[in-house]
Amino acid sequence: MENNKSFLWPEGILIALLALGGIFGLGFMMLLRPNVSEAQSRQSINLKDVTANVGTQQRIEKLKTMMLTSWQQEAQVKGLSYPVPSRFQGAMIKAAELTQGEKVIALTFDDGPWPETTEQVLDILKSNNIKGTFFVVGQNLKNYPELGKQIVAQGHVIANHTWHHWYHFFNQQAAAFEIDRTTDLIYEVTGAKTNLFRPPGGILHNGLVAYAKGQKYTVVMWSADSTDYKSPAVPKLIHNVIKDSKPGGIVLMHDGGGNRSRTVQALPEIISNFRKQGYRFVTIPELLEIEDADQKLLANKKH
Repeated sequence: MENNKSFLWPEGILIALLALGGIFGLGFMMLLRPNVSEAQSRQSINLKDVTANVGTQQRIEKLKTMMLTSWQQEAQVKGLSYPVPSRFQGAMIKAAELTQGEKVIALTFDDGPWPETTEQVLDILKSNNIKGTFFVVGQNLKNYPELGKQIVAQGHVIANHTWHHWYHFFNQQAAAFEIDRTTDLIYEVTGAKTNLFRPPGGILHNGLVAYAKGQKYTVVMWSADSTDYKSPAVPKLIHNVIKDSKPGGIVLMHDGGGNRSRTVQALPEIISNFRKQGYRFVTIPELLEIEDADQKLLANKKH
């Protein structure tokens, strides 16, 4: 009898606990259960959220489309999305031949990217709303890829100045290494496919230019040399640029390869001087397009 009591007593407690739990559970669910108007209100809020999210997504997509269009336009200016005019493929240019005398000039910078100096040059160009053309050395781009990315991100043109910047003679295989490896790295780092080449030291007969022309690069020389690689005094550097400049000209300066602090000092004054003369600043691809259009206009006038 005592055994039966000991068995029944826990069972009774268990049943009571289950009943009590059921009551509390039901009450809790009643508290949590929203009424119909609350459910409708929440559904309305959710629909508004969905509508807002769709609108936001549409604005994002529109912004992305605008950014893509803007990038494509910039890419065209930079020569990234199309080749230079056919007359310049495999050719050499020292300046643009402009029969209309349009006052345009191209600022070019060699031997970078370089710590501090390249960024200082970029800051000066940005503050003046000018796009330049940077002929980079492959091994420097390898060492300072972020500067290379910055060049392209700010809308400037990036171009090939060989891997090592050596002056000696190159057979075809060595020339291919110097030029192709640099072009490949430029694309790998920045996404830019360059078809512009400048030989180190302006040397034309050591195998590099011959290879570049064979690969349909435009070989870009210059018409005004700052001689900043000789570290002249800042007034002399400025004078060197201005005295030899003309409409369609290409200015040679350096943002790398050594101490270029004098170039950085001279650059704002060079820009100011050109602007006072009524010049507009263009990139090398833009300059080539202007000459091409100019020549086509001249040809049409002759017919």
